Amino acid sequence: MAGGFVDAETFSKLVPYSGVPTFARLEESRDLDGVDVAVYGMPFDLGTTNRPGARFGPRAIRDASLFVGALSVPPPHDASRYETIRAVDYGDIAYLPASIDDFLAKTHEHVGRIVAAGASPLGLGGDHLCAYPEIKAVAEKYGTISLVHFDAHADDYDLPGPLNHGSMFWHLVEEGIVDPTTSAQVAIRHTYPSHDFNVIDGHRCAHMTGAEIAAEIRQHVGDTPVFVTLDVDGMDPAHTPGTGTPYPGGLTSAQQREILHGLIGINAVGGDVVEVAPAYDPNGTTPIVAATVALDIGVILMEARAIRGDWTP
Repeated sequence: MAGGFVDAETFSKLVPYSGVPTFARLEESRDLDGVDVAVYGMPFDLGTTNRPGARFGPRAIRDASLFVGALSVPPPHDASRYETIRAVDYGDIAYLPASIDDFLAKTHEHVGRIVAAGASPLGLGGDHLCAYPEIKAVAEKYGTISLVHFDAHADDYDLPGPLNHGSMFWHLVEEGIVDPTTSAQVAIRHTYPSHDFNVIDGHRCAHMTGAEIAAEIRQHVGDTPVFVTLDVDGMDPAHTPGTGTPYPGGLTSAQQREILHGLIGINAVGGDVVEVAPAYDPNGTTPIVAATVALDIGVILMEARAIRGDWTP
């Protein structure tokens, strides 16, 4: 300190335009010994059915996180509650370009490694097909999974051809990996599910507070193991225009965050934020929102670990 100011080296870590862009300035490491939460990128968009570009999402979210998470976990969370946890940026999952099969296999392998080491996985997408190998890997440890799924689309359709970002939950239910009856789909308004998911659609959300939506979600999931998967098109495109399949009438970013805050205490075993396609948002709003809700989901994962005894704060 000199003259009341921090030194240049310290200050450079507080500004978003300096330094190596790991998520929220976390240490980049694949050493999972003692790690509570591992954040990883999935630069993949071969599963899209409309506009591509989500392969650039992880980098954009990391860049935005240098602004959002520069000083602390964003309000309303109590940052001091989580000062003792260990989180790392695991880096991006590498796969052969243009190969869906290789991506699915590599993502399953790496998320399985994270879970087997005792850490909670937090993915940055990438299109929503990313959730398929993530959830399969998580289920190998925790059994049948419940979803808390934020989206404009149910992604629960028996579509022809290879797996894509609109069919993966249909397959996960058919394979017995996801239980729709203990899951909640939130802000759905463009396409509805084939299975018996509990749906809080966009019209209902418009007349509810975030706290009310969270309370209903909690009734559906109970104490089952939950994967929180957040497609940014669950929010209205006024808040997150940088996505492949935007549709009007979604959540506000404030409402989305209030819901996530209300979910602290559920038995969350993994999560992701997907479908950020930064090229469609030249103002950079979408990655900023995505980085913020990723931090929110991280808090949900941390609290769940404390409740399960996986981490003692």
